[in-house]
Amino acid sequence: MIRQFELVERVRSYDQELNENLLNRAYVFSMKAHGKQKRASGDPYFSHPLEVAGILTNMQLDCDTIVTALLHDTIEDTVATYEQIEELFGEEIARLVDGVTKLSKLEYSSESSKQAENFRKFLLAMSNDIRVLLVKLADRLHNMRTLHFISKPEKRARISKETLDIYAPLAERIGMQEIKEELEALAFPNVYPEAHESIIRRLDFLHANTADIREQVITELEWLLTEAGIEAEVKGREKKPFSIWRKMTYRNVSLEDQADILAFRIIVDDTETCYRALGVVHQKWPAVPGLIKDYISMPKPNGYQSIHTAVIGPQKKKIEIQIRSSEMDAVAEKGVAAHWSYKQHASEKEGAQYRWLQDLLEILEHSSDPEEFLEHTKLAMYQNQVFCFTPKGELVSLPMGATVVDFAYAVHTRIGDNCVGAKINGKPVQLRTRLSNGDQVQILRSNAQQPSPNWLSFVITGKAKSAIRRFIRHQKRDEYVKLGKSILERAFQHESRDFNKKSMELAAKNLNMSDTDELFEQVGKGELLDRKVLETVFPGIKLNGRESAAAFVRAEATDTAKKGGAIPIKGLTPGLAVHLSECCHPLPGDRIVGITTTGKGIMVHTIDCDALDVYSETPEVWLDLSWSAPGEDAGFFVGRVEVLLEHEPGALANVLNVVAREHGNLSNIKFAERSPDMFRIELDIEVRDVKHLTSIITALRASERVNSVERAFS
Repeated sequence: MIRQFELVERVRSYDQELNENLLNRAYVFSMKAHGKQKRASGDPYFSHPLEVAGILTNMQLDCDTIVTALLHDTIEDTVATYEQIEELFGEEIARLVDGVTKLSKLEYSSESSKQAENFRKFLLAMSNDIRVLLVKLADRLHNMRTLHFISKPEKRARISKETLDIYAPLAERIGMQEIKEELEALAFPNVYPEAHESIIRRLDFLHANTADIREQVITELEWLLTEAGIEAEVKGREKKPFSIWRKMTYRNVSLEDQADILAFRIIVDDTETCYRALGVVHQKWPAVPGLIKDYISMPKPNGYQSIHTAVIGPQKKKIEIQIRSSEMDAVAEKGVAAHWSYKQHASEKEGAQYRWLQDLLEILEHSSDPEEFLEHTKLAMYQNQVFCFTPKGELVSLPMGATVVDFAYAVHTRIGDNCVGAKINGKPVQLRTRLSNGDQVQILRSNAQQPSPNWLSFVITGKAKSAIRRFIRHQKRDEYVKLGKSILERAFQHESRDFNKKSMELAAKNLNMSDTDELFEQVGKGELLDRKVLETVFPGIKLNGRESAAAFVRAEATDTAKKGGAIPIKGLTPGLAVHLSECCHPLPGDRIVGITTTGKGIMVHTIDCDALDVYSETPEVWLDLSWSAPGEDAGFFVGRVEVLLEHEPGALANVLNVVAREHGNLSNIKFAERSPDMFRIELDIEVRDVKHLTSIITALRASERVNSVERAFS
């Protein structure tokens, strides 16, 4: 264990303003608080916070952070309280310790929502002070170093998976490459033991066959740079096993084809010399096209800067060379800790590397549930980057595979919502177009535009997905509010009662709802019956019977009445929202049943619909329904037919003419199958009832170019 005076000397070596008294008090307090507690290794528990503090001194972090490390487990694992920490060590340290305490709850659980909710706390804590995350990463690193003392393999695997999924990506996000690589190296064999063993064996073989090349390349680079008058340090390294496995898995690149298995690093004094060194390297060995990356002029989001190039080196081997200044090298390895002294007063440019954190906070604010939030934050942390520019030259970094819509939302949520098109490098493109490095993107907007649910099929950033889903939720809510209001108006009219604002406000208040919109929404969803609302407004009211109050309720689904008429169905409690199922497209004249579905109201199916099989064990959700005689304004309903048609000119036009002649209206056409002789199509036809659809099917069967026609059920 690190002794008390040793810890003080470590911090004093880089912090001349050290509060020695504060550090000593924290050391003694933590040691006494943990008392005789033991770790799985048998060591005193106090050794853990002490080692965490030691890791942070290697990052040369400030005294308050070291004190936080010493105290980080006291609130959770001892009798110490937040108030006690605040009284003895001050408000700032108490807040930091409390932040780390919340993060200690971040563990995988069988309840994914619990894990996701903990991640919310995680993000909020570290967004207030990044030092919370630094302490937690050091805490996790020491726990991983001692993971082998845990006897249960499944527990080691669970902790390691959590490390790979959350902590290593977070370390990478703030540029702490050393910690990220060590976390991955410690976790990899516990999560994927066979893959780890296989890669280690292959690396041992490659190492034995490339030892001479390593020394040869280092020697030649040192000589070349010296001849060019460049002072430089040259290092050689091998790619880490987990990085190799991840590239093999997610990019489908074999181990032998990875150019950066054997990599070399050239460290020079300044930025200008980096580019001079690149010229020297390319004069000696030919560059591999497409593998030169300039992260100096376009840094990664975590602040990483370097030039990467791949060349064909000695023995025709492909090798990677990284060129950076000594300051860039410190930032690449230590991340935020490398320039902690000025990061607390960072400029807007320096703070840009933490813009991802602000994006996550925006997702947090608008996500509807914890699991959705966790999905988006993982997306935001994991994926590789593509760098694009606005028309004004501002840099926007996005995950690889991002689209125009992702770019629009990255600039601003309102721009994403109003996005109607885009130009990439001056050329018009579709919204689903994938972006490439260096693209200049101009977003075309319209105030009349709204996010489309179809966008969810191609956007990949958490911010875009969250914004689109938020809009869809609000749009659905508006539709439920309108539907619920219409249902209540009809119900009040049916009971000869006055429907007005005052009565609705009274009902909302008595039903403990925030406002009338919430009342209408619950009725529209079918979660609150209009009967209940009537009884709330008029206690003791005697309602008309079910059969006498046949429910003519407007359906929400798009395949319902076209002219604005209502769906004429008997056997429903007045006020329930009705949806005609899209799997069987029930029509007036079909035998039908209803299925009560929470949050959706009644789903109406034909009696022979295959979808009903899943409800065979729950008879309580079935309703016996039948069509009542519709009025003149009942409107049209959609029926679906499948047509096998000869592949001849004019065949499709002939089908459309038959439908029109029979007074049907085609609302959709889908080509399901094509062949040289025949093609199969699905037609959605607006009809009055099943009799009308049958007459159209009969007419189509009589057509000379139609091979067969059947009513379709999906």
